Order: sequence, then C-alpha cells, then structure tokens
Amino acid sequence: CCLMTLLARFLINVLSYIKLFNKYRFVYFVIMFTVYILILCSNSTIVCLIVGHKNLHEPMYIFIAALLLNSVLYSTTVYPKLLIDFLSEKQIISYSACLVQFFTNYSLGSAEFLLLAAMAYDRYVSICKPLQYPTIMTTINICIFLVFAWILPVCHIAVPVILSAEVKLCNFTLKGIFCNNAIYGLQCVKSKVISVFGVVALVDLVILPFLFIVFTYTKIFIITYRSGREVRRKAAETCLPHLIVLMSYSCLCVYDVSIARVESNFPKPARLMMTLQTIVYHPLFNPLIYGLKMKEISKHLKRLFCLTKII
Repeated sequence: CCLMTLLARFLINVLSYIKLFNKYRFVYFVIMFTVYILILCSNSTIVCLIVGHKNLHEPMYIFIAALLLNSVLYSTTVYPKLLIDFLSEKQIISYSACLVQFFTNYSLGSAEFLLLAAMAYDRYVSICKPLQYPTIMTTINICIFLVFAWILPVCHIAVPVILSAEVKLCNFTLKGIFCNNAIYGLQCVKSKVISVFGVVALVDLVILPFLFIVFTYTKIFIITYRSGREVRRKAAETCLPHLIVLMSYSCLCVYDVSIARVESNFPKPARLMMTLQTIVYHPLFNPLIYGLKMKEISKHLKRLFCLTKII
C-alpha cells in the first residue's frame, strides 16, 4: 500500500510538472533565448579581444579563442532547434536532421578535449622547456594543432553516423531534448560495428586526450614544485583555469553519456531539466573563467567595459 501510494504521488507530481511546463512554455523560451544570447556575446567578446589585440596573439590565447569559438558553434547546434521546440505543441525532427545534429554535437564536443590537450601541451612547453618554446610553438604547429583538433573528431564521428543512416528503426520517440547517444535506442537491432566505432571514438577523442592532459599537468606540477616561487605563481596563474574547465567539462560529459544510456521512462520535462545542465553551464563557464582568471584578458575586458561606460 505504501509503495502504491508513493507511486501515485510521483505520477501526480509528474503530471503537475508537465502541465506547469506547458503553461509556462513561453517563459522558458525567453529564459533559454537569453542564455543563448549570453553565450554568444560572452564568448564572442573574448574571441574579438584576442583577435584585435596584438599582445594576445600568443599560442595560449589563440587556443583559448579556439575553445570559446568551439563553444559558440556547439551551442548553435543545440539552441535554435531547442527554442523552436519550446514554441511548438509537438517536438518533431526528421531522422536525417537528427543524425546531423548528432554529428555536429559530438564532433564539436570531442574537439573540446583535443583543444584542451593542445593547451596543456602549450603550457608544458612554456613552463618546462622555455628556451625551446619559440621553436616548438610556431605558427605552423599551432595551425596543425587546431586543424587536427577539429578534423579528427569529424572523421571519427562520421563513420557511426553513416552506418546509422542505413539501419532500420523500430522506435520513433527520442528520449531527450536533442540528438545524442539516445538515437541508438531507436534502432531495431544494435549494430556491433557501430558499437565498436563508438568505443574507438571514445578512446581516441576523450580518454587518451584526458590522460595526456593529466600526465602533462602532473609533469608541470612536479617541475614547478622544485622551482622558485615565481615559477609556481606563473604555473598556477595559467594552468588553473585550464584545469577547472577540464574538470567541469569532463563531469558534464560523463553526466550526458550516463543520461543518454539510462534505459528509463523519465518524463520529458524531467529529462529536459537534467540535460540542460550540460548545455547551459559549460558555454557560460568558459568565458567567465578565462575572463576573470587570465590576467591579460581580464585587463582588456576592464578597459572595454570602462570605455563603454564612458561612451
């Protein structure tokens, strides 16, 4: 009896939440539209500052600009469709469009790890091999790192997307607010080939870059621990923001994959509130961290806003 009572209360709460969601649909649209504009403005402002000031044309700041640009592109693959869904009575997307969103989501999401790995390597060379830094971090090498960070995920994610386009579907209701790993639940039979390529992509695009970053920063901390206070201060000033962003993004990715893989009948509004954490926090978190923690960027931001205030 107690179990039935608890279940009945849970269902009542869910139905109430759904009615509340439908009632305030336009309010949610305004909130998410505001968040999207904040993401675009905050990330684009720092990117423009880096592009427009010659003293920020250093490898570290170039990688930061690439990371923030990646956040803008990632958000643009999610928010426009999400905003349309808020205003629609029925949330509908074609399977081909869903695969395109899946492809762009995971390509750009994986590029984030590779860009963070490139930033970690840049910090390692700068702190641990300062005399070799100009010869290693050349313009050509920076371009290679950036191209590699965006092209490699595209090649990896394209394979399961192409294979998924040919499979037969038995389910046409997607559990989620955008197309992620949950699309595999639509397929009649789970393909072993797609699963193998998924594991390979996970290892190459997430696990190996993460281990490389951890190894690199471990080496940095060992070397700086043996050095003077000034070296430790420089290392903390430039490495701490990268580590904070890495840990934040890693936790959100684990959360996203876990939610996508859970075979449960969560109501759509509940899934919405849970999944939104992965697409709201991080794109707003990046410019906040780099804008406040990176001294040169913070200095230019203060000048910009003081100038705007005066005008």
